[in-house]
Amino acid sequence: MAANQAEEKRTALYERHAALGASFTDFGGWQMPLKYGSELAEHRAVREAAGLFDLSHMGEVWVTGPDAGAFLDYALVGKLSAIAVGKAKYSLICAEDGGIIDDLIVYRVAEEDYLVVPNAGNAATVAAELEARRDRFTAGGNAEGCALRDASAETSLIAVQGPNAEAIVLQLVSDEHAEAVTGLKYYAAVQVEAAGVPVLLARTGYTGEDGFELFVANDRAAELWDAVRAAGEGRDLVPCGLASRDSLRLEAGMPLYGNELSREVTPFEAGLGGVVALKSKEGDFVGRARLQAKKDDGVGTTSGRRLVGLRGLGRRAARSHYAVLKDGQKVGEVTSGQPSPTLGYPVAMAYVDVELAEPGTKLEVDLRGKAEPFEVVALPFYKRQK
Repeated sequence: MAANQAEEKRTALYERHAALGASFTDFGGWQMPLKYGSELAEHRAVREAAGLFDLSHMGEVWVTGPDAGAFLDYALVGKLSAIAVGKAKYSLICAEDGGIIDDLIVYRVAEEDYLVVPNAGNAATVAAELEARRDRFTAGGNAEGCALRDASAETSLIAVQGPNAEAIVLQLVSDEHAEAVTGLKYYAAVQVEAAGVPVLLARTGYTGEDGFELFVANDRAAELWDAVRAAGEGRDLVPCGLASRDSLRLEAGMPLYGNELSREVTPFEAGLGGVVALKSKEGDFVGRARLQAKKDDGVGTTSGRRLVGLRGLGRRAARSHYAVLKDGQKVGEVTSGQPSPTLGYPVAMAYVDVELAEPGTKLEVDLRGKAEPFEVVALPFYKRQK
């Protein structure tokens, strides 16, 4: 027990969550709030008003220097050097065999400054992999043109998601920064002061709703959390845990590493082939040869399997690892599934044989020995009204 406690990681906001009565769960080695009360109420708050999340378990790796963009082009599958300053891009870090090590977001904060944000459970792995790739990229370890700094341990991340998110964030900034908030586009970021605290403010939500993420130093995180809660008092802001975050991202059709994405999955199977810059990016990058071969073989399009959305035609929900059936034969496996609070019926994501991936295809899921009807549908399940 003592050993487990010694290994347990807590965010700078742990005491705030405990004071709110949060139920905690282990996630990527971190003790994170699962829910504060009703996960259904938290889910609905994000869809109808606003939710407040602690995402401080995510990683933050700075890549800086005149060769930072070129290095990221080599290390990741996308063309990151093409990102405009103040913008962001979703990307993947793949192994030589094309398997996905992690999905991540890259922000270009300044001309030579990029921020790479990997998932919590993969943060250390990604940081180490970037170091190894930097050494290869810089010919014998000469890293003068590209420096890496893993800032994960010193950085907190707070997210405000929902229709009222912009109004809440506007309460935190001065009049001179108000236009920077209202003018911030999706997948973009800007440096501002929020409640007097320096933050990198991003707009790259994971819930299917409008929302903002605030990167802040650990020693100012609790102060900022309190300020956001105060700003949201008249806007029905509710603290939210991982349970509602998972149901929200599933409705939005967004993949979760460890469920939809893994080392055994290539971008083409996951429906992320468009992220791989095989045509637009000159030169080699890690995994390029194998990814090109996979694409040429039609993996995820004419051969193999593909990630699809499933709508339940009955009341029972599918769960991760349940078998997908066609005429009694296994043709795939569920990666995520649960009842949709917003839509009122079960939804799931699953990998199925590509010939069965067309929307409208009738399939079944083995729910503990009973085959229940499902139908392939296009992702996402839920799309907010603009």
